[in-house]
Amino acid sequence: MELSATEKRNRPVRPEGRRVFHPALRNLSPLILVSALALSGCGDKPPQPAAAAPPPVTVAQPVKRTVTDWDEFTGRFEALEEVQVRARVGGFVNTVEFRDGAIVRAGDLLYTIDSRPFEAVAAQAEGQLADSRAKVELAKRELDRALNLVQTSAVSEQTVDQRRQALQAAHAAEMQADGALKAAKLNIEFTHVLAPMTGRVGRHLVSPGNLVQGSEGTATLLTSIVTLDPIYIYFDVDEATYLKNNRLWFEGKRPSSRDTPNPVEVALTGEDKPSKEGKMDFLDNRLDVSTGTLRSRAVIPNKDFSILPGQFGRVRLIGSSPYEALLLPDTAIATDQSRKIVFVVKDDNTVEARAVKLGPLDEGLRVVREGLKAEDRVIVDGIQRARVGAKVTPQTAPAGGKS
Repeated sequence: MELSATEKRNRPVRPEGRRVFHPALRNLSPLILVSALALSGCGDKPPQPAAAAPPPVTVAQPVKRTVTDWDEFTGRFEALEEVQVRARVGGFVNTVEFRDGAIVRAGDLLYTIDSRPFEAVAAQAEGQLADSRAKVELAKRELDRALNLVQTSAVSEQTVDQRRQALQAAHAAEMQADGALKAAKLNIEFTHVLAPMTGRVGRHLVSPGNLVQGSEGTATLLTSIVTLDPIYIYFDVDEATYLKNNRLWFEGKRPSSRDTPNPVEVALTGEDKPSKEGKMDFLDNRLDVSTGTLRSRAVIPNKDFSILPGQFGRVRLIGSSPYEALLLPDTAIATDQSRKIVFVVKDDNTVEARAVKLGPLDEGLRVVREGLKAEDRVIVDGIQRARVGAKVTPQTAPAGGKS
């Protein structure tokens, strides 16, 4: 449709590169027009994202307290005393008087052996002793008569000597008979097998009705008894630890276990913390040439009889005099190849890696010997979010651990 001359004259001219507004926008206010223009340009550039906040980490200052170093070894418990109970006379076993594995006291009856053969021998020895004593009395009277008669020359000196010799022989026969009787009575006593000491008895190895031998060297083993309270624990100290402790002794920083009952702590199998305490008791006089270790021993109280000979335990032996130390949880320590490092947050909240020299654990915390100061803020949680030189948002943890 063609426009009239008047419409063509009123038609807006669109210059090149300029925006032409719709006639409906001509009557809008300038504010509404600006808003419309702004909305029309929203799709030109996306909004810029806000900068990310530094990652949060948990920091804590090292714990400062007095600690003592301990050296750890694996040991085995052994009884202070162990006795193998053997028959001292031969014969048939009549009774077993103990319960297997029970606690027995010194002098308790363990076995009885048939004593009738020994009682018969004792009765025979008593008769021989009585005969010998009668002969002694007769020899005394004959000697007395000879001594009286020799004064009147009724008998010769030779007769006196003979009767004196007869008395001496009678005394000797009396002593032999007395010894035989004592031996017979001792054998009767040995038919009652008694516990030689207090301790825990093993199982009975001979049942009633069996014949046992009592001769020396082939005596029958009946059972065994071990003492339980106190109890030994033996362990082997390596040469390096021995030299270290010896050096500390020369420097006056640690007493020697040879002349001082240094304290030890023992953790039984399955225990995380030591449950027994004791004292050093013995150091061997030489190192084992095959292992390069020094045999050592400690005495541990065992009043509840809970420890048995043959058990294993972890022995902690005092390794230094008390000293002030800084401690951290193990979670704060990282490994950088062969170095141990911790991450320290500086005053401007940037992270710094610090190489440290570590010591042993003490009540769950790791001793830091070198590389830290007491006022340092160490990252104890969130070290995977920390980057050296980058900023972090530190949050303070309670003293001695994580938050």
